[in-house]
Amino acid sequence: MRYDDFRHSDNIDDRRDDGGGGMGGGMGIPMGGGGLGIGTIIVLGLLGYAFGIDPRILIGGAEILTGGSQAPSYQQDRPSGQRKTGAPTDEMGSMISGVLGELDDRWSEIFQASGQNYTGPKIVLFRNATNGGRCGMAQSAMGPFYCPPDRTIYLDTAFFREVETRFRGCSGSACKFTAAYIIAHEAGHHIQNLLGILPRVTRMQQQAGSKAEANALQVKVELQADCLSGVWVNREEKKRPGFLEAGDIDAALKTATAIGDDTLQRQATGRVVPDSFTHGSAAQRRQWFMTGYQQGTVQACNTFGAGAL
Repeated sequence: MRYDDFRHSDNIDDRRDDGGGGMGGGMGIPMGGGGLGIGTIIVLGLLGYAFGIDPRILIGGAEILTGGSQAPSYQQDRPSGQRKTGAPTDEMGSMISGVLGELDDRWSEIFQASGQNYTGPKIVLFRNATNGGRCGMAQSAMGPFYCPPDRTIYLDTAFFREVETRFRGCSGSACKFTAAYIIAHEAGHHIQNLLGILPRVTRMQQQAGSKAEANALQVKVELQADCLSGVWVNREEKKRPGFLEAGDIDAALKTATAIGDDTLQRQATGRVVPDSFTHGSAAQRRQWFMTGYQQGTVQACNTFGAGAL
C-alpha cells in the first residue's frame, strides 16, 4: 500500500508514551485464551444498555481478532501520563494518521452526496492498557475496538504484529494494507453508529427469541463493517490510482480468513458451532469485503436484507 500522499488526520490521541507498560523491554502482553475479564464485561454491559447499544456489539468488537483474551490484572489500573495529540511522526503512527485522513475524506464525500454531514472518529493509540472513556478500560488483549458513545477507536499498534505472527493474516509489506483494512473495519462501525444502525440492532436483539438469533444479528453488523471497509478501498483506489500494490487485496482476504469465527473456533476447540458466531465465517468475511470493494456503495452492504447471508 502506497500512503506517501495520504492526507494526515490530527484527530489522534497518542498515548503510546504514557510510560506504563508494566513489563518493560517492549515485551507484549501474553494473549492466551480465557475471555474478557468479568469487570470489563460488566462495564461494557452497563455502558451498552445506558447508551442504547447492545453490549454484545461492544464486547464482540473488543474480541474481533483475539478470540477473547485478557490482560494481566496488574496492568488494568494504570494512570495516564502526558498525551500527545495531532498526527504522529513515527512510521506506524504516520501510516495510521494517513489512513484516518483518507477514511474521513472518502466518507465525507459519500455522506455529502446524500445530503448528510460527516464527522470522523477519533483514534486513541496506546500500549498495553489505557482509559477507554465511557467504554471502560481499553486493553491490548481486547484487540482494536470502537466505542460508540465516545465515537472513538482504541488501538494498540502492537496488535498488527499479532495479526502477522499469531493469526498469520498477512506477511511482508502487505501487512500495511491489512492494518488499513482493520482500521477501516472499525471506521465501518462508526458509519453504522452515525446511520443509526447500531441502536436499531440493539432493539432487534432485545426482541430476539434466542441467543442464536441475537448472535446472527451481530454477525450481520460485523459483516457490514467488513463491507464498508471494502467500500472505502474502492473509493480510495478511484481517488488515488496506484495506492494498492500487488498482493494487498489478497492480504485483506487472507486476514478475513484468519479471523473468521469458524477458523478461530476450529483452532481453539477443534470444532465449529455456527449458532455461536458473532463475526461471521471466513467465507462470509471474504465475501462481504469483496462486495464492498467491487461495488463501492453503501447500498451494496445491506447484510440485513432477505437472503443476504
